Amino acid sequence: MGAGTGPELRAELRARGLRLTPQRQLVLQAVTALRHGTPDEILAEVRRTADGVNISTVYRTLELLEEVGLVRHAHLGHRAPTYHSADDAGHLHLVCRECGTVTEVDVAEADAFAGRMRERHGFETDVEHFAVYGRCAACASS
Repeated sequence: MGAGTGPELRAELRARGLRLTPQRQLVLQAVTALRHGTPDEILAEVRRTADGVNISTVYRTLELLEEVGLVRHAHLGHRAPTYHSADDAGHLHLVCRECGTVTEVDVAEADAFAGRMRERHGFETDVEHFAVYGRCAACASS
């Protein structure tokens, strides 16, 4: 969507009848800075400059920013969802079960899988919201 964190964000929110509050801008800036962050990690980043923000504000803001298409989330394990900017190119998350390393790969890597799900089941797969688990190259070779 390319709304960024400045005037473009203000215009994007205004077009949807919403205001750009300082909290919304801080949360989006934190998501962008962290690249991948849980709500708790995002809160910690926001509190570096605005200690009055609480976790419920972060959750509400993330929900709103996802609704308007500025952030996305993925589930990388049994913890809270991890949020990233929608400006990031679409990617899959490869999660090593041994060392916990998360590797991003182009979403096109799953095209054949998504195509089979569409052909066989009529199912449109949103692969950006889940992670593929296994062993990274370093752990597999040891």
